[in-house]
Amino acid sequence: MIWEGWLTVVVLVAVFGVLVMTRAAADMVFLGGLAVLVLSGVVTPREAFGGLANEGVITLAVLYVVVVGLQETGAIRWIGRSLLGRPRSLAHAQGRVMTPVVFLSMFLNNTPVVAMLIPAVRDWAKQFDLAPSKLMIPLSYAAILGGTCTLIGTSTNLVVNGLLIEHAGTAGLKMFDLAWVGLPIAAAGVVFLLLTARWLLPDRRPVSSQFDDPREYSVEMVVDDNGPLVGRSIDDAGLRQLPGVFLADIHRDGGVLPAVSPREVLEAGDQLVFAGAPESVVELQKIRGLRPATNQLFKLKGPRSERALFEAVVSATAPVVGRTIRDGRFRVRYNAVVIAVARNGRRLRGKVGEIVLREGDTLLIEARPSFYEQQRNNRDFLTISRLDDSTPPRHDRAPVAITLLGAMVLAVSFG
Repeated sequence: MIWEGWLTVVVLVAVFGVLVMTRAAADMVFLGGLAVLVLSGVVTPREAFGGLANEGVITLAVLYVVVVGLQETGAIRWIGRSLLGRPRSLAHAQGRVMTPVVFLSMFLNNTPVVAMLIPAVRDWAKQFDLAPSKLMIPLSYAAILGGTCTLIGTSTNLVVNGLLIEHAGTAGLKMFDLAWVGLPIAAAGVVFLLLTARWLLPDRRPVSSQFDDPREYSVEMVVDDNGPLVGRSIDDAGLRQLPGVFLADIHRDGGVLPAVSPREVLEAGDQLVFAGAPESVVELQKIRGLRPATNQLFKLKGPRSERALFEAVVSATAPVVGRTIRDGRFRVRYNAVVIAVARNGRRLRGKVGEIVLREGDTLLIEARPSFYEQQRNNRDFLTISRLDDSTPPRHDRAPVAITLLGAMVLAVSFG
């Protein structure tokens, strides 16, 4: 073997070793290996970057944008809740996961499908006390099986089709040319998983699920007047068994409905008081038809889709200590709004604006992403941390995202 071949082998082994032994970003590792081959003359720049012009690679990049659109608008969450429903048993839960995933993976690249459904399936498993380890492998395998059925279902199909067009001079594969092989394989794979997953998959649960979160907030949410929750019962709206949070009571027409029945029908303007951990409060922000009760949010500059949630601990020197949030002019002072307050790990009841702040209080804050950089060195706060994936989705744009997805599928189907 000539020296170019040996060098290529050495670079491949080095890239694999770096990926295994370090936490370096995979894209940078691969680019580094490619740079070595280009600088040594093993491949030319045209050959190195020619793959970026491959039709399959471009299509794959576009599919990721479509999936992000579905995720950022909350459409994927709505799809997940509508498809998963309420399981009767473990096998039924696995079937409820795999069936829609096989279908979705036919029309969306299977990698982002798995990535965007992992949080939904994890929370769904927690809600109904199911082991996530019994659902994640079926989720992954169902996406792979569904991806074999259509041209755009997996990146492999797209790249091979691009090579076919480039080197064979043909028009390429059509949308469903692979279905006559892929559909029987997908059906057989789903049946096999349903029959054997009970014994082959471990029953593992996260250690954190065995302990209560030491921080608990009380958050008020309002039912939108024209939202999809009006006229639905607590149970039908999916507000009864939310993971890590519970509905404490409902404020309606100046009265309070404690010990809320799951059959209670929601009305426009109802104020729902939830109690739970901060990560669970993040999920409340993503439910279509609910919005935080405080009107201070609408006084912040910029749309809510450009904000995030933060936790901040008040220091003894903060000028808002000993004053209510309203009197301390928290929003004007920090360009942020307090959604909830926890003291000594316990939630505080009452109107947020009327809570008198003390040293050590933990605040749940909504603000622009720049809040962390602006306030992290401020002595008014002991610590500040941003909650992951806490940006409220743009529900009003969900129909646009779903329409574009449907248009894309139709365009590919008809060539």
